[in-house]
Order: sequence, then C-alpha cells, then structure tokens
Amino acid sequence: MKNENIPENTKSKSIKEIKDEINQILEKLESNETNLSDSMNDYARLISLNRRVDLLFKQRNKEISSIGKKIKKNL
Repeated sequence: MKNENIPENTKSKSIKEIKDEINQILEKLESNETNLSDSMNDYARLISLNRRVDLLFKQRNKEISSIGKKIKKNL
C-alpha cells in the first residue's frame, strides 16, 4: 500500500489511536442510529485506517526481518 493513499490526518496516528478510532466507528455502525450516507463515509474511513495499519505492520516486519538478518550474520 502506498503512503499517498492515506490521508494526512491518519499518517500521524499511532496504532493505538487508529484502533480506538476503528472501535468508535464500528460501534457507530453497529448502532441503528446511523444513515446510509454516514455509514458509507465511515466505511471509507475504516478502509483508510486499515491501509495505514497495514503499512505500519509491513514497515515493522521489514525492521524485524532486518534485525534478524543482522543477528544471524553475526552468529
């Protein structure tokens, strides 16, 4: 996933902040007090947040892999 697809207001959030926002959106969507337009906007926001989490995990995976390779090389 490319970073350009992720809104600026999401790029600066930590995984915990993203998780909290996702939970708030899910609670809102699960309630019967939302209309179709709001639901569609919320769904789009969930997709955006998911992209950010995916990117963060991929970056962390690369970092961990790199550290593992360095350790293996030094053994």
